[in-house]
Amino acid sequence: MGADHSHASSGEATPRNRLIIAFSITASVFVVEVFGAIITGSLALLVDATHMLTDVIGLALAVTAAHLMNRPPSDRHTWGLRRAEVLGALAQAALLLAVGIFALVEGIRRVFEPPEIASGSLLFFGIVGLVANVISLIVLMGGRKQNLNMRAAFLEVMNDALGSVAVIVSAILIATLGWYQADAIAGILIALLIIPRTLILLRASGSVLLESTPPGLDLADVRKHILALPHVVALHDLHASQVSTDLPTLTAHVVVDDGLTAEDSAQLLRSLQECVADHFPVSVEHSTFQLEPASHPGEHTTHG
Repeated sequence: MGADHSHASSGEATPRNRLIIAFSITASVFVVEVFGAIITGSLALLVDATHMLTDVIGLALAVTAAHLMNRPPSDRHTWGLRRAEVLGALAQAALLLAVGIFALVEGIRRVFEPPEIASGSLLFFGIVGLVANVISLIVLMGGRKQNLNMRAAFLEVMNDALGSVAVIVSAILIATLGWYQADAIAGILIALLIIPRTLILLRASGSVLLESTPPGLDLADVRKHILALPHVVALHDLHASQVSTDLPTLTAHVVVDDGLTAEDSAQLLRSLQECVADHFPVSVEHSTFQLEPASHPGEHTTHG
């Protein structure tokens, strides 16, 4: 006897309008910063512009992923295309990592061979970039915790804002002290901001793709609570994973007393579903339980 406990999601999985606005702003600033990097010869501005390019691509991926995530389930894709969130975040993280490594290597080289930089123009373009990034951050802030896709988009724009601050500081140091190495150091700092956050995002994306147990859900605790329910004799094939970061799932085979009545079975199923949906820090509303009588010849003990 089995039962599936599921609820249709209400509303969009990802707020696309926020992403589209952020994409439009970022694409515009990218064009401005490329022009500024050509004029000034600044590494910090070039790295920030390159970072902007990855953001343009990344936000385009995020918008595409958001569109796919919001498509309804079908016979071919029974969960819809919710995992597009993770694939989009993974692609963004890979782009960010490549930019971070480039910035780090080129920045170290320029510390020893600093070119002359037009500080006034550099300051102007840094301020333009910062203002645009702050606007994008405000737009994305409300949805940044909704899922991994939005988190990746917010993270990219936040890194851009910090990069713009570094550009502004380096421009001021060059104008006041004539210290051209400041531009290279700013580029290195931007890289050091990008790489650690990128690795965290890669790890989170990989965890979902590898179908790891949702963070915060202790399966040992889940097993303990299920085994404590009336009529439950044993438990096997307990699995938990995530279709996307906002869609945890759980399945299990529950061995029960022989001769369990239909009414008792129905009550036990309700108790199981309520247990995993309400009792633990991670609410699992999509759960599937198979009830097996103790005399069932299935493999009660050979699986997790």
